[in-house]
Amino acid sequence: MTRDADVAPGGQGEDADASAAPARAEVDRRLLELLVCPVTRGPLVYDAERGELISKRAKLAFPVHDGIPVLLVDEARRLD
Repeated sequence: MTRDADVAPGGQGEDADASAAPARAEVDRRLLELLVCPVTRGPLVYDAERGELISKRAKLAFPVHDGIPVLLVDEARRLD
């Protein structure tokens, strides 16, 4: 029996390897069809290799953490 205190937020017990890098989660394709750039209201392109949503018109790259897009301008990376 596992007590709540023994389970990490990710649902893994104490024996989970804490040094293992988390796998990059994919963004749901249906969600990508609905999302727009918060600056231009234009389309976003998902860069799976970098884990970012790219707004070409705003020249911003928005991060995706654990499959969740972070569409905050303050968190975005500026593109040249």
